[in-house]
Amino acid sequence: MEVRVIRWGVLVGMLVALVAALAAAPGEQGTAIRPEVECAELVRDFAIPGTRAHVTQAEVVAEGDEAAHCAVLGYVEPEVRFHLKLPTTTYTGRYLQYGCGGFCGELVSPAFPDCGPEIGGLAVATTDDGHVGRGTVRSADGRPAAANQAARDDFAFRAPHVVSMAAKQVIEDFYGDPPSFSYFAGCSNGGREGLLLAQRYPDDFDGIIAGAPANYQTPLVLYQAWLARTNTGADGLPVLTADLLPLLHDAVMRHCDRLDGLVDDQIDDPRRCDYDPAPLKCTADGGKCLTPAQLDVVRKLYAGPKDARGKRLYPAGQERGSEPAWVDWITPTTDARAATFSALLADNFLKHMAFPVGSPGSSLADVEFTAEEFARLNVEGVRGNAMSLDLDEFRDAGGKLILWHGWGDQGVPPRALLDYYARLEQRDGGDVRSWARLFMVPGLHHCGGGGTLTGFDPIRELLAWVEQGAAPDRVIATGRDADGDAVRTRPVFPYPLTARYDGTGSVDDAANFEPAPPAEPTRDAVDWVGVYLHEKPGPVAP
Repeated sequence: MEVRVIRWGVLVGMLVALVAALAAAPGEQGTAIRPEVECAELVRDFAIPGTRAHVTQAEVVAEGDEAAHCAVLGYVEPEVRFHLKLPTTTYTGRYLQYGCGGFCGELVSPAFPDCGPEIGGLAVATTDDGHVGRGTVRSADGRPAAANQAARDDFAFRAPHVVSMAAKQVIEDFYGDPPSFSYFAGCSNGGREGLLLAQRYPDDFDGIIAGAPANYQTPLVLYQAWLARTNTGADGLPVLTADLLPLLHDAVMRHCDRLDGLVDDQIDDPRRCDYDPAPLKCTADGGKCLTPAQLDVVRKLYAGPKDARGKRLYPAGQERGSEPAWVDWITPTTDARAATFSALLADNFLKHMAFPVGSPGSSLADVEFTAEEFARLNVEGVRGNAMSLDLDEFRDAGGKLILWHGWGDQGVPPRALLDYYARLEQRDGGDVRSWARLFMVPGLHHCGGGGTLTGFDPIRELLAWVEQGAAPDRVIATGRDADGDAVRTRPVFPYPLTARYDGTGSVDDAANFEPAPPAEPTRDAVDWVGVYLHEKPGPVAP
């Protein structure tokens, strides 16, 4: 009888523990975690390792366009502002932090991701990376860093890390426990931040999405300067004008669209496209055409920057098929003398951020495209680069990394990410796909938009990989029209696999495609002047 009692007690204990575990497990329907304190009680100071966070405002937002939540505003000393949203009825133990684009300087409202009813609500946060930008394009303003080393450090590497600590502390105070799973998602500079976190702060996040990462940051700034200067004539006006881009793009598509077996207004792999714009050269017949100077610019843009000795200053150039996206990034539209986005980024960085505080700066007009200038820029620039190949601690802690890039990206050339991923794979001994996978999206412009495919978001796949061990074997990209209606879906398979039409049904339906190996073996690591930077991870600070 005594034995039976003991066994019954053990069984009851096991059942209680199981029920408790199921109730606490995130992602199950009906297991929303309720707040343990009032939203307004979060307005206070929070001690986090090495610094302090201050919540200055916390207000309840009723359900409407978004789920009901506690909206939290605050900052981490000295000036890293953050915006945190804490669901009050749908939270399931997950935290998602977003990266910011350009040079940041803006505190945008974080959006709740659509992860489906089986996942429920996530706490979400954004940051301005420690400074407030000014001017028409606030995210291209480098002036806050000119004489402020703390602001530089916050942007370069510190802000995403300290915000993650602050947000998790506030979450624990509000719900009674820290998040069960923490995620990060960013594109462009936000993608750089994602890789930086995996490299330098491997315990901050369980899963990271790094889209179109600007992780070769200082080399990329030199590339932006090269873009702007390459398309500027002696008169200060653009050589290649925006009105000629449709002519060039149509010629590229006529030549290369069919290379993947389909004529679908989409180039699946621009590396197979060798189009030269010589047939567009102006003749006596008149009509729209390219002058010899414009032909020279186009060829240079495709080839990428080199120094006088032929050494690559960046591992990539503009891809064939990306031409519509050159508008306003490489060539202005309404005002021929207006600064393009590449010019704004380069000039601000060179003047205010590229060299140590107190040192003479440079500018778009003065920078030189030499290996010596490249090295000079990266003395300070290594602080913000996220080029290290040592992600061992992130991998060994069970971290999962999804990298993605649009093949039509005009801002961050996609082959730079292929260069990084190839080197990561070499270092990891060929097993990199067990924890890091890359997805290349045909035609997609910088962080979204484009021709036939305009959006790509692998957040659901990341959650399934981290929490269920289901490595993503495909992610669906979507093309939307001007009204926001989906007009094409297409599977994107882990690189180097590509999508091949199975011969049945609509080419606008993802269900009609299957994975296929690349047409040719991939050789993605590039010999360029910045290879040495992969061994210089930069400073780590609390």
